[in-house]
Amino acid sequence: MKIAVVGIGVAGAYLLARLKNEHEVTGFERSTQENHDSICAWGTTKGPMHEFTKKCGLNFNDHVIHEGKTMYIDMNSQRFTIKLMGLCTYNKIGLIKDMVKSCKVHYGTVPKIEDLESEFDIIIDSTGFHRSYLPRLVRDFHVPTFQYKVEYENGVPFDDFYLKPFVSMSGYFWYFPLGKNLAHIGAGDKNRTHITETNAFLKKYGGKVIKTVGRPIRLATPDMCEPFYHRKVVGVGESIGTVYPLLGEGIIPSLTCADIFIENLGNNERYRLEVLEQFSIYPKVLSFIRNKMESKFGILKHFADLIAIYRYMKKNEKRFGMEIRMSDMMKVAKA
Repeated sequence: MKIAVVGIGVAGAYLLARLKNEHEVTGFERSTQENHDSICAWGTTKGPMHEFTKKCGLNFNDHVIHEGKTMYIDMNSQRFTIKLMGLCTYNKIGLIKDMVKSCKVHYGTVPKIEDLESEFDIIIDSTGFHRSYLPRLVRDFHVPTFQYKVEYENGVPFDDFYLKPFVSMSGYFWYFPLGKNLAHIGAGDKNRTHITETNAFLKKYGGKVIKTVGRPIRLATPDMCEPFYHRKVVGVGESIGTVYPLLGEGIIPSLTCADIFIENLGNNERYRLEVLEQFSIYPKVLSFIRNKMESKFGILKHFADLIAIYRYMKKNEKRFGMEIRMSDMMKVAKA
């Protein structure tokens, strides 16, 4: 088949790499090749990423920048740590370039849907938040984010990952190390203090800003993001709500979604049902987050949901790359 992949983030690049041997695939990316970058802090988990990259004939180790051992969390003026088990930062753009190396990709262009439909059998919308070719969502939910890439001359503020959740879990500040003297610092916040918090950290610890990026991240879950397909268009990744709401992390979920698409290529309804099943815990997680944001969360009232989220994350520790403890979940619930 002739397949267009629009949006060459991690999911779009992965789809090009996976589909190119059996189909005629073409990529389209809004950014120019020189400006192609990502708001993502480049954090992911080694184990699952090894499996995904292996399917593309690549070695994920070639792109790992920092392997985490400990995550520092500041919450309610107290600091605690979480043991990490595979969480890392990686060269996301470098990996994307390797995935699409032998593929046809048009940069700096957003084709009209009419032009795509006249030429291609399937159009994959992997445009993330923009959801450029699918119908507008009725129940969207997103958080604005902002990030600096910072270079430090006199030592880095933290030797490992650092997070600071905001009041009522409206978002959080992050510090992700990128090797010896670089880091991504940024924040996402429903209450829109994300730029203020990032600038406050920059002022406190110094550093030279190399790059600035920012965009909203969709936290609406797949059940809120239908339709997944419309005419010749099929959505994959963040365009259909595959960001994990508690962490704002969408790399592994989007690649998982891409695998489901490949396994069900040509059967959109079966793809839809498998996506809803795969991410069935996400609505419960989002409900927890929104109740916290709106000060509606009660330990007794919502304890069953909290336990369900804990069990899901505990069962998938290797996917999240960190030790999951109920005591930490309770700290988040009581924040």
